[in-house]
Amino acid sequence: MLIGYARVSKADGSQSLDLQRDALLAVGVEENQIYSDRASGKKDDRSGLDACLKALRDGDVLVVWKLDRMGRSLHHLVRTVSMLSERGIGLKVLTGQGAQIDTTTAAGRLSFGIFAALAEFETELIRERTLAGLQSARARGRTGGRKFALSKSQVRLAQAAMANRDTSVAELCKELGVTPVTLYRYVDPKGNLRDSGKRVLAS
Repeated sequence: MLIGYARVSKADGSQSLDLQRDALLAVGVEENQIYSDRASGKKDDRSGLDACLKALRDGDVLVVWKLDRMGRSLHHLVRTVSMLSERGIGLKVLTGQGAQIDTTTAAGRLSFGIFAALAEFETELIRERTLAGLQSARARGRTGGRKFALSKSQVRLAQAAMANRDTSVAELCKELGVTPVTLYRYVDPKGNLRDSGKRVLAS
């Protein structure tokens, strides 16, 4: 069975789904098998897409007008289509970039494989640039990563206070300006240093 999905970015009615619906109907998708959303592609909560994915069964083909109608990003798209493939569901793209994708055919699977490889390549590039940036910063005396929530003096205060059984954790956190969860990243309930606390004192 062919199942269609259509999406426009604006929910205010200024954009129409008609063009996409007509294209889906033209390739044989039945009107009652078209799911749609009026929402940005970057949103996680797209009820139409969620319902569409749940409705798909082994042997079905998901048909979209353009590739960007379905995926929030290339990575999200690759994950979604891989999941569909594992369920025995195909994907067919009608127009735009990726129009050659039809995972029910060998050529279409090859085309999607190229997209998947590009997504992996993009991830590797981002990782390499991040590592190179951190190395460059270290060479200039700067270190990357999250800043410490407590200073050296605050960690020592926390150590001493937590070693005292009468200390109120709530009052100590108020004085330090942190939450109990943050406090316990630096010292344990008996005032012993934890990894974050050790790193602060060693910095």
